[in-house]
Amino acid sequence: MSTTPPTGDAAGATQGAHDPLDTTGAPETDSPEPPEDASRNPQAAARASAIMAAGTLVSRVLGFIRTSLLAIAIGSTALVADVFESANTIPNIIYMLLAGGVFNVVLVPQLIKAARAPDRGADYTSRLITLAIIIMAAFTLAITACAYPIMSALTLNWSEPKLALATAFALWTLPQIFFYGLYAIIGQVLNAHGRFGAYMWAPVANNAVAIIVIGVYLLMFGHYTGIDDSQQLAEWTTTHTLVLAGGHTLGIVVQALVLFWPLKRLGLGLRLKFGWKGMGLRTTGRLAAFTLITMVVGNLGNLIGARLVTGATEARSLVGESAEASAAVPGLYALNVTQLITVLPHSVFVLSIATVLFNQLARSMHAQRIEEARETTGRGLRIFAVPMMFAMVVMIVLAGPLGRIFAGSSETAAISAAAIGQLLVLLALGMPFRSAHFYLLRVFYAAENAFIPMLVQVSAAVVTIALAYGIAPFIPNTSMAYLLALTYTVVHVLQFLVCHLLVRRTYGDYGSAEVFSTYLRTGYAAVLSGVAGAGVLWLLGGFSTGFAWQSIITALISCAIVGVVMLGVYLIACRWLRIREVDQFLAPLLSRLTGRRG
Repeated sequence: MSTTPPTGDAAGATQGAHDPLDTTGAPETDSPEPPEDASRNPQAAARASAIMAAGTLVSRVLGFIRTSLLAIAIGSTALVADVFESANTIPNIIYMLLAGGVFNVVLVPQLIKAARAPDRGADYTSRLITLAIIIMAAFTLAITACAYPIMSALTLNWSEPKLALATAFALWTLPQIFFYGLYAIIGQVLNAHGRFGAYMWAPVANNAVAIIVIGVYLLMFGHYTGIDDSQQLAEWTTTHTLVLAGGHTLGIVVQALVLFWPLKRLGLGLRLKFGWKGMGLRTTGRLAAFTLITMVVGNLGNLIGARLVTGATEARSLVGESAEASAAVPGLYALNVTQLITVLPHSVFVLSIATVLFNQLARSMHAQRIEEARETTGRGLRIFAVPMMFAMVVMIVLAGPLGRIFAGSSETAAISAAAIGQLLVLLALGMPFRSAHFYLLRVFYAAENAFIPMLVQVSAAVVTIALAYGIAPFIPNTSMAYLLALTYTVVHVLQFLVCHLLVRRTYGDYGSAEVFSTYLRTGYAAVLSGVAGAGVLWLLGGFSTGFAWQSIITALISCAIVGVVMLGVYLIACRWLRIREVDQFLAPLLSRLTGRRG
């Protein structure tokens, strides 16, 4: 799809735009600038990238722990897992719309401009936050009131008991929308003032709360044992719902509230302030209209695709009496877990670097330094090749053990793990293309051109749904998750090809031959590491029912051993192939770890 499927952390899902009124290309003596603007200083940029990457990494690790515990609690290819995922997906989708469309694209550029005013944007920011809070509160109330019809529309062939449970979950999870929005707007205020780290670290608090909540659930109700869907549904109570769904919403509340501390440290003296005439939102709205259309269509496409996958939940009860046969059918929960895994390298490495590079791109475009913008574009893509090609091969080699980590602890966990692993392989093939097209679209946003990204993203959403729904009648409902995973990968490849052609045609060649060479050489190095890793995994029983499949712990150990071997081989191979981008990629991280500023 054109946007990252929901994962609970949409950091890697959004595209940014730059405001036409941004004056960051003007002489720095014109007016005060935001303190410690990382995009203006290479050393600060390196530190900012490392801080954001570290925050995202810690958050993702905790997110993986949360997801693994959740599978232990309610299963991975089981009824309640899919029902809860269906309800919990909606706030995530709307958050991506807010963070990637309304706030990141519409408001951040205005905030950056306002931050250069004598009051550092205090008046403007106060009015903007007040307006956002009012709109988000009204929107959240309206959406929550429509919980039942929304769940009915977003599921396929679900029985009334399943819909009743989904609605109960939704009534507890939909209020997350307001707090997601609050988190997004405060985070973007911080980013506009050069404080990149807090926004990336706040989800750590959310995941910590969720882990505690799931721990309480396990203490109260025990773990999922592999019972059939009808029994799981019959044994579910209101208390189960309150602890599980209410606890996850509490995590989002905490995620938003922790940002008030760094916001206060900005010293802006923000307060509720009404009166929005003359704020320039009409001009910004014209620029943002294309991006808002992009985000709305893309995220609606995600919801429509998810609806197709929900058909597997109902179909699971028709595959027979065998628990093993039922566990082999992946649903929405399994698909979203694999998306959570495959988005990690993009979120940790690509997004953190691209966030800083985007400001450089925007300044170059604003000053009409197109050659400089092309160099930044090519440099970013070459750097991204280092982590993404390696990550793709890691996902393919370790698909089985990774699936086992998130398959729970029931008797059918290994079968569920195999289904998750198959989805991982399909999604992994599109990882480099996804990150590359994401960055190429930012070139247009940096040039204040949201029309071309809209065309690309909307077309991608339409193609995705057309392919998925066009093929769906010819395959069993039990295979819908596989169909959508493969469709995502195909569309990511198509998006990259289209973006590549459009960037070259509009701004000239960004050194694409050198970029292709870097991806090819890092690909060779990744394949060599994959061969070594597969050999080690074979010794650990990873291609049979051996050690790597026995439990979550043995799967973790296997992944760690194989991952270390693969990383060592990869770095050696990159040195042998003289891939200089490895040093450019590692420099910010090593600088952060050693405490050096150079």
